[in-house]
Amino acid sequence: MVMMRDVWVNWFEGEENGYNVCHFHEWRSEDRVEVLDQVVLLRGDEALVDYIENHLLELPEALLEDVYQKSYLRKNMSRIELDYCFIISDGYRIIAVDTMGYKTPIRKSRLTPRQEQLVYETLKDQEVVFYTLDSVVPEKEYHLLSPNPADLKGLTRKERQLKQLLYMVLDQLQSAGTDAELKYWCTEWCPVAYKVLQHKEREELWDYLISGVRKGWSESHYELCEAMVKGQPFFEKLWELEHPERVK
Repeated sequence: MVMMRDVWVNWFEGEENGYNVCHFHEWRSEDRVEVLDQVVLLRGDEALVDYIENHLLELPEALLEDVYQKSYLRKNMSRIELDYCFIISDGYRIIAVDTMGYKTPIRKSRLTPRQEQLVYETLKDQEVVFYTLDSVVPEKEYHLLSPNPADLKGLTRKERQLKQLLYMVLDQLQSAGTDAELKYWCTEWCPVAYKVLQHKEREELWDYLISGVRKGWSESHYELCEAMVKGQPFFEKLWELEHPERVK
């Protein structure tokens, strides 16, 4: 099997959506970057790479058997054997995976631009083992806690994180908030619509708020998110993670 050497990885753990596995230009200084001393390189069809990138489902058994204990993490002066770790590409997308001993892609990472170029060159010049996805994958359902990629398109890492936080707070509002609270936040989102909103039913209010919030990211989104997380310790902590400069 073809091996890559000295590969930098920035693991994102438990992410079922590829948009949360950040590309190199969005890596942060506080991220914990590791080095794979040796890692298997695979080629997959588009369906398989999409399956790995955007799901947390079991990987093909044949793939797991072939990569078993062939990759190593470098830590200090030692090499740590990894049960199921590999890089896979469909010729366009590239993603590194470590299952942490399980059979699902628990940890995922993008590569540095230099390593990506080496992958493309290797795929072109060498015979890399090819895998396909034989099973039929149910169509993925998106919701507030797993947003549609279209809702986050074009946003920076910080904007994506804050928008997903806003969606989490909105999900709580939808399930546990009163009609008065929903009306209040609709007015906060668009104060000039106050009079119109007073005569809308709960479902109409919700549709009004969520349809507006879905579009991009703006100062209005930021202010709404900041206001909605106040007084809720769990959400405030997530807010602070995106504002380390404000934490004393």
